[in-house]
Amino acid sequence: MSFRGAFSFPNPVNETAARIVAAGAAVMAWSIVMFDVRWLVVPLAYGFVARVLAGPRMSPLGLFATRVAAPRLPARPVPGPPKRFAQGIGATLSVSALVALAAGHPGAGTLLVAAIAVAATLEAAFALCLGCRIFALLMRARLLPERVCEACGDLGLQRT
Repeated sequence: MSFRGAFSFPNPVNETAARIVAAGAAVMAWSIVMFDVRWLVVPLAYGFVARVLAGPRMSPLGLFATRVAAPRLPARPVPGPPKRFAQGIGATLSVSALVALAAGHPGAGTLLVAAIAVAATLEAAFALCLGCRIFALLMRARLLPERVCEACGDLGLQRT
């Protein structure tokens, strides 16, 4: 596999696998928020960063979702760029939470992880991807060029 191939994101994405990943992220995030299991911020942040950089290839949770769990369930292809954008938001929030916790600001860190917990739960339980919705708004406002996701068309009319 080439360097470029190792650091690419799948397009399309299997929404079933994305929801399984979201369920895993939600479990980790809620564990951090509810039970103060702060060390879980490290694998949570790693997973988001790995998925932004390389899709599921470098993420243990992504590999489990795409190779073990999702193949046993019906696939539903959706455009990849909005999902990558959503993973980027998760990466930003989780790395910021890690920095906040390391800097001695547990309240800020927990608040950032709580935002991840809510968003991941919505994705896992209801296929409501908040990052994808933001992506659609940015495309509609023409802040993202159409070439970023030609397959997206009108994201407002399809579930993402």
